Formats: sequence, C-alpha cells, structure tokens
Amino acid sequence: MLILLPPSEGKTPAPQGRPLALDELSFPQLTAARDRVHSALAEVSAHPEALERLGVGASLAAEVARNLRLSDEPAAAAHSIYSGVLYDALGYRSMTPVQRRKADESILVMSGLWGAVGFADRIPAYRLSMSVALPGVGRLASYWKPLLSAALAERAVGELIIDCRSSTYATAWTPPAEQTVEVNVFQLRNGKRSVVSHFAKHTRGEVARLLLTRRGNPPKSPAELLRATQSAWQTELQPGSAKRPHSLNVILPEGVSFAAPKH
Repeated sequence: MLILLPPSEGKTPAPQGRPLALDELSFPQLTAARDRVHSALAEVSAHPEALERLGVGASLAAEVARNLRLSDEPAAAAHSIYSGVLYDALGYRSMTPVQRRKADESILVMSGLWGAVGFADRIPAYRLSMSVALPGVGRLASYWKPLLSAALAERAVGELIIDCRSSTYATAWTPPAEQTVEVNVFQLRNGKRSVVSHFAKHTRGEVARLLLTRRGNPPKSPAELLRATQSAWQTELQPGSAKRPHSLNVILPEGVSFAAPKH
C-alpha cells in the first residue's frame, strides 16, 4: 500500500535539530533536482516581488524570508512539519508505534520543493506551491513530472496506490492507472452531491488514518479498499481503465461538519 498526500500549505517549523541533509532524503536520485529548485527558490524569495511571484499575501512574508535560510533551519520529520486539516485528521501523534512505522513506510508527500518525500524524511519548514514557476526551472509540476516518473517507478511496483492528493499536486506524477485509486469526497446537500474541498482534506486524512490503524493486512486491490472504507463511510468504487485510475467516492451525509468514522 502506498498513500500519496499533498503537503500542507502552512508548515510547523522544527523548534530545534540539525539542518537539512539533501542526500538523506528518500529517492536520492532527485538530489541534484532538489538542489536546483532550492537555489531557484532562494533567488525568488530574495526578490522585491517575492510575495507576488510565490503567490502569497503579505501575512506570509516571514515564511518567505525563511526560504532564504533553509540550509541552516532546523529540520524534522515530514510528519511533524506538515500540518493543517488533512494532517490533523491523520493524527500521526496519536498512533501506536507500530502504526507510525506503517505510516512512515506507506506515505509519500508530494512537494514543490523536494519532489516527493517520505513521511519520516527530515525537512525544514518552507513556503512553495507546486503551481509556482521558478526562474531556470519553470512551472514546478512540469519540472517534476518526468523526474518523479523515473524515481517513483520502482517504489510503486506491486503496490495499491491510494491517491489523496489535491489536483495541483496530482499533476506532478501520474502513477500506473490500473493500480491507483483516487479518493474523492462529496457531501449530500438537498439530496444532491456537492464537492466540498475543505471537508475533502479532512476526510482524506481520515481515510489514510483508517487504512494505517485498522487490523489486518493493508488492502491489495480497489475492491479490498472499498470494503475497508465501507466500515466507516458510505463509499462507492468507480472502476478505472488502462489510462484512468479507479475512483473511491466517499459520500458524507447532510448536516455534518466533518465525516466521523465509526472506528
């Protein structure tokens, strides 16, 4: 089982720890590419129009300034740096040691800066979206796509891939369709299904948590994934094709703020 997550836009800086070591990250074949993006990010972050070029507001000036110090900033495991709705719902800190090890082994986080990182990889807090274009690099999703296709091919062999990424990050790597299941979230409103982006983040985090904390073997097929999630939500599976991944649709009932699994 391989669970793909987007990063959180906001990050929780590590309070202490040694700085980033690029060669210690998962997929070391991406080291040179990561260094190139890191340098381009520092160049943009030092520009007078840095906020505009990175697509952020004035309230995030301190986070952009931190981009200039990433080589010296304390680094910590990705699961403690990424925060927000999805990661709160995932609840890594409340997992047992065995469940945490499973999360470290199963989760990959897509990143505009690093390409992809493992959940236990040590990284500093940074500010950079996959939708940004950097000088000498171009739009990051396009830059990373061929590199990630090569780097992640071996990791994906034989795995059921549960894709919980947002559309911005999904464009950076297209895993094999026949073994991939996208997680979509809808809520019933007046009897009709509506797309709910904020609730979707929370629910995708809960789906990941369910798969990591349930007893038994991880699902090995879309049908097994459907059965696993039906213990907590109303779900349905739309079969994919040679070019289109399967889709797991989670349907939230009316009148709830967030999905509440039964486990």
